Amino acid sequence: MSKLVIVESPAKAKTIKKYLGGDYEVIASMGHVRDLPKARLCVDVKNDFKPKYAIIKGKEKLVSELKEAAEEADTVYLATDPDREGEAISWHLAYILGLDEDYHNRVTFNEITKTGITEGMAHPRSIDQNLVNAQQARRILDRLVGYSLSPFLAKTIRRGLSAGRVQSVALRIIVDREEEIRKFKPEEYWSIDARLTAEGSRSIFGASFYGDKNGEIKITNKEQSDKILADLESAAFMVESVKKGKKNKQPAPPFITSTLQQEASRKLGFQAKRTMKAAQELYEGVDIEGMGAVGLITYMRTDAVNLSKEAIAACRDVIVKYFGDEYLPKAPKEYKTKSKNAQEAHEAIRPSDVTNTPKKMEAKLDNDAHRLYELIWK
Repeated sequence: MSKLVIVESPAKAKTIKKYLGGDYEVIASMGHVRDLPKARLCVDVKNDFKPKYAIIKGKEKLVSELKEAAEEADTVYLATDPDREGEAISWHLAYILGLDEDYHNRVTFNEITKTGITEGMAHPRSIDQNLVNAQQARRILDRLVGYSLSPFLAKTIRRGLSAGRVQSVALRIIVDREEEIRKFKPEEYWSIDARLTAEGSRSIFGASFYGDKNGEIKITNKEQSDKILADLESAAFMVESVKKGKKNKQPAPPFITSTLQQEASRKLGFQAKRTMKAAQELYEGVDIEGMGAVGLITYMRTDAVNLSKEAIAACRDVIVKYFGDEYLPKAPKEYKTKSKNAQEAHEAIRPSDVTNTPKKMEAKLDNDAHRLYELIWK
C-alpha cells in the first residue's frame, strides 16, 4: 500500500521523509497552488462575494505531478502548515486532486521531529472549514480593498501608490498619531541630579531633586534651576529614612509569534521578515551531521503560550543539569493565553529538543538561525 504525504516546502519534505520511511512518498506543493488570478478582481460581489480561483501561473506542471502521484497512491495525506494559510492550501489541494474534504486525511505537525510526526500521523482529521473560511475572508478583503483603492490613488495622487487591507489601517493609525504629536505643546522643564558619597565610604549613589519641605517643585526655567543650585551648594545632605523591600520579578511567558518578532527586533535588530525566515528554517529542518535533517523548534505561527507536559519536564531536567537544584522552581510556572481566539491546540514557540543547546548547534546553523535559536532556547 502506497501513501502520499503532501507538504509545503522541499526542506520540510526531506525531514518528514526521513522519519516516515519507505512506505511513504513525500512531495512539496511549493506553497499555494490555486489562488485568485492577478489580472482581475475575481470576486463576485453580486453573488455572496464568491471567489473565482485558478491554478497559479507556472504551477501547471507541478499540479500535474501531484495529480499523477495522488492517482497512484492508496492514501493521500495533506500535511501543510498548521495555520490558516496551511489549511487553505490543503483545501485547494483536496479540490484539485478530487479528494473528499470530509475524509480524515488532514495531518498537522507542531514540530518536525520523530515524536511530532508520529503524533500528527496518528491523529488525522478532516479539513477545518472555519480556518479555510478565515483565510478566504482575508484573501477576498485584500482584493476588495487593494483592487478598488490602488487605481484610485494612482490616478488622483501619484502613480505607484497602493492600498491594502492592512497597510491602509496602519497608515490611518500613523496619521492619527502624527496629528497628536503636532497638536502637542512642549513645555520647558529642568531636572537636577546629584552624585553623593557617605562619609568614610567610596561608594557613590545618585539622587534627584524632588522639592522642599512644602512638597514637589516643578523647575520650569534656567533661572529657577540656578537659584536652587546656589541654595544646594551650602546644604548638608542627610538620609532621613531607608525603606527596604523585596520584589518578585516574574519570567516572561514563552514566545508567541508577535513576542518573538518583538524580542528579535529589540535584542537582535531583526525585522519581522528576517525573524520569520530564520524561524521557518529552524522549524522545517536543519541538516545536522549524524542526525540528518532535524526540526529544531515548534511551529512559529502561534498565539498560544501553553507548553506540553513533556516539554516542561525536559526543561526542568536541563535547569538541574546546567544550573543546579537551587534554580529549579518547586512547580512549573503556568501561563494563560490572553486572546479568546487563540488556537490552544498549538504550543508556544520552543525548542523541539531542549538538550540541543545553542552551543551544540552553533557550527551547524547560519548566523541568523543560530542567534534566533539561542533567543528561543534561553
